[in-house]
Amino acid sequence: MPDRKWSQEVTEHSDALDLEKDLFTKDDPKEIARSLKRSAEHSKRRKGTPLQSAMGMLTFYINRAGDNLPEKEKAKLERAKDELRALFGAKKD
Repeated sequence: MPDRKWSQEVTEHSDALDLEKDLFTKDDPKEIARSLKRSAEHSKRRKGTPLQSAMGMLTFYINRAGDNLPEKEKAKLERAKDELRALFGAKKD
């Protein structure tokens, strides 16, 4: 496992959420948000609210990808954050 990063392990085997395979590579921000919401609501292991868990995982992925994440992908994932807030009825900070 030396060529795998710990962040990839967290994303794939998170103890907080069971994520859909290849979730963050989907093209539709709404689909990403809906999947994260489902995962967070069904998780028995999460800490915090479903919104906090879902948003935390999305933010973690964006931050860990860092400069390796193309601007187009980052913009899509930032839109997914807005969609996630809307699904949970939360206001943007």
